[in-house]
Amino acid sequence: MTVASTNNLSSLFTAPNVIGSTNSTGTSAGATGSSAQNLSDTFLKLLVAQMNNQDPLNPVDNSQITSQMAQISTVTGIGNLNTTVSQLVTDLQQSQAVQSTQLSGHTVLVPGNSLALAATAASSGSSSQTLAAYGGFSLAQAADAVKVTVKDSTGATVRTINLGALGAGVQDFSWDGTTDSGDQAAAGSYSYSVSATAASQSVTATAYSAQQVVGVAPQSDGSVKLLLSNGSQVGFGSIAQIM
Repeated sequence: MTVASTNNLSSLFTAPNVIGSTNSTGTSAGATGSSAQNLSDTFLKLLVAQMNNQDPLNPVDNSQITSQMAQISTVTGIGNLNTTVSQLVTDLQQSQAVQSTQLSGHTVLVPGNSLALAATAASSGSSSQTLAAYGGFSLAQAADAVKVTVKDSTGATVRTINLGALGAGVQDFSWDGTTDSGDQAAAGSYSYSVSATAASQSVTATAYSAQQVVGVAPQSDGSVKLLLSNGSQVGFGSIAQIM
């Protein structure tokens, strides 16, 4: 009496009526196939049962056993690899959480077009303060002429900044609060847009807002997001530049 009608254990792992049932030796397979360890245990039990109950006139082919053992070894190896990768992901998330705390107090460029015109720290020995705002953008390719247009809350243009020729990639700029008329703009929130051209052709420009990191926010999936001064949260992938 044989355990199965064929001498191939591979088919047994796809048969629900065999996995987890009682084999011919009266021993319960006790595996659901949900893990590599359970699958390996089931394989060994079925292999022993098959060897004990093989037909003497039609013994199990050695090449089949070798092939079956290679298959279960591959399955076990994949299971161990998945466990290792999962642990690496966990370690990486923990390391990211620790590293993110070091960004607190730093200014980063994230997607957006807001400008915060605020007083800068007074220089040593001076009690006077000046206003400044910082922003950034990314150019899809090098441009011959780049222009930043600053607007107030009503949408009116208060300053046009010509930056000249710039290369491709992330660029940053500053605004001292001076308007086109030469007056000093009031501290507060502004917005801006970027236009760029190369050989009279428009160049794609993506605006980035300069925001200060004020804290970190661990997420339920193990990842970490940065808390910004404007109240928003962003992941590491959204940071274009650390200033």
